[in-house]
Amino acid sequence: MINCLRANIRAMAGYIPGEQPREGDFIKLNTNENPFPPSPKVVDAIRNALTDGDRLRKYPDPLGTAFRQTAGRVFGIDPESILIGNGSDDILTIITRSFLGEQGLVVSPTPSYLLYRTLAELQVARFQTVSYTADWRLPDPWPIAKADLTFIANPNSPSGTVLSTRELARLANQVNGPVVVDEAYVDFAEDNALSLAGKKNVIVTRSLSKSYSLAGIRFGFAVAEPALVREFIKVKDSYNCDVLSLAAATAALEDQDYLRQTRAAILATRTRLTQELSKLGFQVCPSQANFVWAQPPQGNAQRMFEELKKRKILVRYMNYEGYGDGLRISIGADADIDRLLIELRAFMRSEV
Repeated sequence: MINCLRANIRAMAGYIPGEQPREGDFIKLNTNENPFPPSPKVVDAIRNALTDGDRLRKYPDPLGTAFRQTAGRVFGIDPESILIGNGSDDILTIITRSFLGEQGLVVSPTPSYLLYRTLAELQVARFQTVSYTADWRLPDPWPIAKADLTFIANPNSPSGTVLSTRELARLANQVNGPVVVDEAYVDFAEDNALSLAGKKNVIVTRSLSKSYSLAGIRFGFAVAEPALVREFIKVKDSYNCDVLSLAAATAALEDQDYLRQTRAAILATRTRLTQELSKLGFQVCPSQANFVWAQPPQGNAQRMFEELKKRKILVRYMNYEGYGDGLRISIGADADIDRLLIELRAFMRSEV
């Protein structure tokens, strides 16, 4: 049976998500989950949906009308410009399937989100990277104008760095095809690109996994011109968001006060972690996400990752050709960050 698979699927390495241990008392700082629970309004909304048997026996709203109306009000945008998805990865898949044919071209800066390559490979398309500058800016002029699809993670992963709206607009003016600004971490940043969405060739994608603490629910959305959203709806699964995820996502957006409170706490911890890692000699990028990219002074990131795992602390080890390796560390609860720093100090003393 395996011989019947498409050749490109068999040849792919595939995207590997961060480790999700099912046993053991691990401190998880590897997949950028929010250390706070979701808003109490989310819990109430899910409970109400679960106790309403009539809602569960029926199919969900395929367009997510209530969510689109709430998002339109919260963000000041046209609800018809919103596409719902089963996490932002689903949104990225819908966009890729819509624009990209065999031997098409996907372009993205590097280092960045590894899923973009996988999405291109699924379509039997070409994938090409453009290196960030030394200070994590885009080269100007942009060297590949004729891509079928250009992905920009902003804030970027693993660096956590941000491109200004002006830089993104300049990029959009220099390429012929769609520019997807992947804003999975934007709620931890100082600015966003929603003002560009739907203008010219820009699509903005968002996730509720990180800032709204809904990684276990799976919900994301895109903002684009309404005519384009209507075309995307042809491509998405008929009911790609279920009753519980729609209820949770809508309630989460409605509680912006809770978002502001948890965001402030995460940013304070991010500042403290950055300062403490710098004191230990790590090179730390100026992050505007809920993680930091840290490269240890001895250049032994992989050994450090392995030792932390032995001590029941998970971080993400990443190695990018031309950029070296490092640790991407999620901003966790203060107690978890304290434990991480204790173990890092102990490891570094043992290496002297």
